[in-house]
Amino acid sequence: MPELRFVSEEEIPSVAELASGIWHEYFPIILSYEQIDYMVERFQSSDAMLEQVHEKGYHYAYITEGDDILGYTAVCPRGDRLFLSKLYLMKENRGKGLGSASLQLIFQYARENGFRSVCLTVNKHNDKAISAYRRNGMEVIHSICTDIGDGFVMDDYVMEKVL
Repeated sequence: MPELRFVSEEEIPSVAELASGIWHEYFPIILSYEQIDYMVERFQSSDAMLEQVHEKGYHYAYITEGDDILGYTAVCPRGDRLFLSKLYLMKENRGKGLGSASLQLIFQYARENGFRSVCLTVNKHNDKAISAYRRNGMEVIHSICTDIGDGFVMDDYVMEKVL
């Protein structure tokens, strides 16, 4: 059974290194290499993560099982909602139910901390993730297309689970 282990600021560079590896392995099926590089630098680099922690209230955590790191996640309070910004597993940990188990941990964390719902954004072409989120009770509440600069956009669904 996986667990969430919230990380210290000193661990953020290691989380960023893990993020880069996962993004460059997983996202070529959905995004161009140029957009992956841009998004990793803008949202998943050590500097970006530290800015998110200091200026936006993000909390990063490793998804672990025993001493093994399976992936990582990040959450951020947004009023009475908990925004699930990131939930990524390393390739060898996918397809084993660990993503769903991790989502349940995040839902439990949200309940314990008084949030009424968990929301997230997911690329409209990330069919595997969308399917997993639906299986765990999340619903599409609307879609958004966000200009992230350098000619790139994030074309996403916003999904939510009311707790």
